[in-house]
Amino acid sequence: MRAVTSIRSLLRGAAQGLLKFLAWIGEEPITPYRPEVHYMRGPGPAWRAKHHGH
Repeated sequence: MRAVTSIRSLLRGAAQGLLKFLAWIGEEPITPYRPEVHYMRGPGPAWRAKHHGH
């Protein structure tokens, strides 16, 4: 009987941990990946100096 109680306790703890993890994941909004936000930032200062004559 002691083994059943400890297995039940172990499963309960694992289930609680899983539920906490899933709740934590659910807090973060899922946003689509947009590479243009990260890589295409426009011309830099060297390009501006060359093309605008500043």
